[in-house]
Amino acid sequence: MKLGVMAALFSGMSFEAMIDYCVEVGLDAVEIPVGAYPGAPFFDPRKVLESDAQRRQIVETVRSAGLEISGLAVHGNPVHPDRTSARKHHEAFVTAMQLAAKLGVDTVITFSGCPGGSKADKTPNWVTCAWPPDYQAILTYQWDEVLIPYWSAQARLARKLGVKVAWEAHPGFAVYNPDTLIRLSEQSMKAAGIKGRPVLGANLDPSHFFWQGIDPVLAARALGEAGLLFYCHAKDTELDRHEGPVNGYNDARPYTDLKRRSWSFRTCGYGHGDEFWKPFVSMLRRYGYDGVLSIEHEDALMSINEGFEKAVEYLSQVMIEEKPAKPWWV
Repeated sequence: MKLGVMAALFSGMSFEAMIDYCVEVGLDAVEIPVGAYPGAPFFDPRKVLESDAQRRQIVETVRSAGLEISGLAVHGNPVHPDRTSARKHHEAFVTAMQLAAKLGVDTVITFSGCPGGSKADKTPNWVTCAWPPDYQAILTYQWDEVLIPYWSAQARLARKLGVKVAWEAHPGFAVYNPDTLIRLSEQSMKAAGIKGRPVLGANLDPSHFFWQGIDPVLAARALGEAGLLFYCHAKDTELDRHEGPVNGYNDARPYTDLKRRSWSFRTCGYGHGDEFWKPFVSMLRRYGYDGVLSIEHEDALMSINEGFEKAVEYLSQVMIEEKPAKPWWV
């Protein structure tokens, strides 16, 4: 496996300075944000898409530093019920797909998005329970009329471009756990008439699973069984043992309210230790994942540099770096 970073946290740096810093701390790869929620802090994706010279410069800058581009990040909501928002994020997603193909990058990381509850809605509607019956009607509309038609079309585009789409399962969006991810992939691929290896899969981020009561190790197994382990973010979550048991972990209080929140994002190793990270990395390898652990730093208790460098140091100790040799007894 290789160690990388989701580079949105370095938005105050130039592209060249960001690459130099990644080399300095010992990374192997970089995930570049190119639009939607994380923005595009390093270059204008549309201009780069249209310029052979700019693309060559980006590739050469990364390659000469001994790094690779592990993916392009364009986390957004292309099925937003507000047409302007949906169009903006869809265009950013399509640009990312096209740019990935031109750069020789095989993975685009994004969200599934969340539609409204009906055609009349102006804001997304995330359904979290099965009853009253209104919610089943919302889910039917979202999946049958919006999500599957949209993602089946994007699956055809991905297959045409030779690029994979890695959804990050995230509460607030239609895909938020392994079940919803697997179902949307299977149903969209079927609707697209695409057989064989799927092009819609997972960016497995354990931090969003902890507070839903999901074991990320078992999630990795489920996604591995489905052949959908495309990518992996490395981010941790601390569950507050006093607040969580009182108010639960579905917590909408601001991320800055660290004294009252039931959970908070933490640097890898500060929410969970070896008892989680070693089995997690081993499960990824068991199901053939030999890609990048892309650090996503969102720890409000540490500065960017401190939290990021602590994550690099910690993950370097738990990663499985080499492919296993054939056992001597076989």
